[in-house]
Amino acid sequence: MHRLNRFRHAFLPLVLMAVCFHPALARAAESLPPLDYILKEVEKRYTGSQFSADFLQESTIKSMEITDFASGRLYVRYPGMMRWEYEKPERQVIITDGKKLWIFRPQDNQVMVGGAPVFFRDGQGASFLSDISMVRKKFNIKLAQAEGEYLYELRMKPIEGAANIAEIRLYVVPRSYQIARIVTLNDYGDDTRIDIVSPHFNANLDPSLFSFEIPPGADVQKIEE
Repeated sequence: MHRLNRFRHAFLPLVLMAVCFHPALARAAESLPPLDYILKEVEKRYTGSQFSADFLQESTIKSMEITDFASGRLYVRYPGMMRWEYEKPERQVIITDGKKLWIFRPQDNQVMVGGAPVFFRDGQGASFLSDISMVRKKFNIKLAQAEGEYLYELRMKPIEGAANIAEIRLYVVPRSYQIARIVTLNDYGDDTRIDIVSPHFNANLDPSLFSFEIPPGADVQKIEE
């Protein structure tokens, strides 16, 4: 249950995809395009899209000086479908078809079930990757240049009070307008960072990736809403 709470409050994070230095990116960093233009290009990239990627995740609880790391594979199919396959430090799968949610821990044969809209509300769990329109609808957004990196930084504060979310930061690669990193911060100074590595777009993802059949004899628990 402790691990589930960590997902709900921060949805773990990590160390990132390397964006190699290139003169074209250096020029892009010198002057920022208008925010509306960047948002439109990001929406164009992700609306109706299917993609897969590796991810790295780093979660920090500031008051306890604890940092956890994880990594795995991500699959996204618009609208609303996601599959997070955690390989390290232990195997775990988080699956949603946009309505239902399953969290499967194979080593314990345990399945947690619930409603995706509740678990992923207010942009938690990087849910806007599967419905990018959420960014404009749910957040007030400011544009900045990521310090020391050739990435656009979108600082997003919830328009309405969001449980356990003070701010989400999206880091966008110039020219490709791919989201390279997602950082979620709460009111206590804790943060979750997810780095999206080597995304593969235009993937033909089987819809069965986003459904789950509960194994025989599994310990099934309901996620509180």
